[in-house]
Amino acid sequence: MIKVRYIFLTAAAALIVTLSSCSGTPTAENPSAPVASPQATEAVSNNSHSGHGGKEKININTAILSELDKFEAKLGVPALSNKIQANRPYGSPEDLVTKKVITQEQFGQIKDQVGVQEVVLTGEAKDVDYMSKLGLMKGHLLVAKELLDQNQPKQAEPHIGHPVEEIYVDVEDQLNERKVKEFKTTLVSLQDLVKSSPKDSKVKTNFASSVQAVDSAIAALPADQRSKPGFVLQVINELLDSANSEYGAAIADGKVTAPIEYQDSRGFVVYANDLYKGISSQIAQADPEAHKAIDTSFAELIKVWPAAIPPAKAVKTPNDVTKLVKTIEENSQKVVDKSSTQAQL
Repeated sequence: MIKVRYIFLTAAAALIVTLSSCSGTPTAENPSAPVASPQATEAVSNNSHSGHGGKEKININTAILSELDKFEAKLGVPALSNKIQANRPYGSPEDLVTKKVITQEQFGQIKDQVGVQEVVLTGEAKDVDYMSKLGLMKGHLLVAKELLDQNQPKQAEPHIGHPVEEIYVDVEDQLNERKVKEFKTTLVSLQDLVKSSPKDSKVKTNFASSVQAVDSAIAALPADQRSKPGFVLQVINELLDSANSEYGAAIADGKVTAPIEYQDSRGFVVYANDLYKGISSQIAQADPEAHKAIDTSFAELIKVWPAAIPPAKAVKTPNDVTKLVKTIEENSQKVVDKSSTQAQL
């Protein structure tokens, strides 16, 4: 089953709101919460966030499958993400039970993470959301390129298709607001070409055009913002949160049972690591201890995906990956906190 997987605006906003009001300390239910944003978000309804000590809320009316995968992984119910999607709309979180999507007992395990209302992003949080979605596109294209280079067009095609089929619609309004030239047709053209004529020489050219289009969209953000450690760390942790979720959905009984999810998580981690390299010297100077912890964790994370083609046996368990992601995010928060303290002096 090919599933769609991306960070949805609502979940990302809820994470940022939670961290902003609760000092950024990850909870047991949400071990991979992202770095807090200094900007606010406007909540359309208080059902999106439960206040101090609240947990991540996922809007089951609008979240895409990557976010719903978190429920599937936690409850161990096959195809739950698709079942939740198929039974929309929901008037309240409890409708998951009344519509017989899950049992009352199962609902009790996730009820603190279920929401049905929307959150509107503003300020820096909106910029983080924008770059994170484009970062997911980059991650997909990175792993697609690896697969194409290994003459695996059928495996590459989903990773070319999902950026245009699922992510573009989520970021389209922001692209228009930022006056970014439309590039959906470029992505569609590449997808169609890989499907019909994967060995065509135009694939390489179209692929380069697609990557350039995403890079140009990212460049719509001010250069100084894109090089600011606090901002980049937030984007990195959004990507890692998605990678963590994907990897959890890819592994069962120590084996990679869902190659597409494995490949997704690889692409997201590779791009997150690339982003960190761009700010690592600044982090090393500002907080050597935090940099060492982040750098070491990234080195271990990269080993989890030895190649785009999954190994027969998983290198690390999902729990191991979660711990590494949590270490990166906790140390990222230390960097942000230290920077904020110094700025106030």
